[in-house]
Amino acid sequence: MFQRDPSRTYPVETESRMIIRFQDCDPLQHLNNAKYFDYYFNAREDQVAKLYGFAPAQLFHEYKSSWVVYQHQIAYVRPAYVSEWVRIMSRVIFFDEDTTVTEYYMTDDRKAQLKNVLWVTSKYISVETGKRIPHHPAVMDLLDATKMPDVDIQELTFNDRVKEIKKSLQHNI
Repeated sequence: MFQRDPSRTYPVETESRMIIRFQDCDPLQHLNNAKYFDYYFNAREDQVAKLYGFAPAQLFHEYKSSWVVYQHQIAYVRPAYVSEWVRIMSRVIFFDEDTTVTEYYMTDDRKAQLKNVLWVTSKYISVETGKRIPHHPAVMDLLDATKMPDVDIQELTFNDRVKEIKKSLQHNI
């Protein structure tokens, strides 16, 4: 399980480079809408293990708990095409005692063009009862160490956030 090292600064954003696979595309050679979720979740799982030494399966085994998806918000800004290299970034933008919001976004390989943005709200539950429970202290440490600063989702709409991300990418052009 995650052990916070007080002398270490943890990256708040994960990044993966992936190629869009033919079998994941529709007849127009666009990444199928449902496949964005697979790309995002696989990239996050790989990067969280690499950067923080944490795997979600640890929650099952050590704490008999897990996160379950409560809500998605997704914006399909531009298509990702078959055989295109893309960048996938993810970061925790909110957490409290039993909830997280993880933001995912996809760009072209140069990180100049926004393709997609996803917010996933998850609830922390006991796998034995299926009911919400407070995050374990080690999980709170992980979330606190890796949360993106200066994103206040109480004051920000999803659409405003999409615009902010697009604007932040403009310096890459």
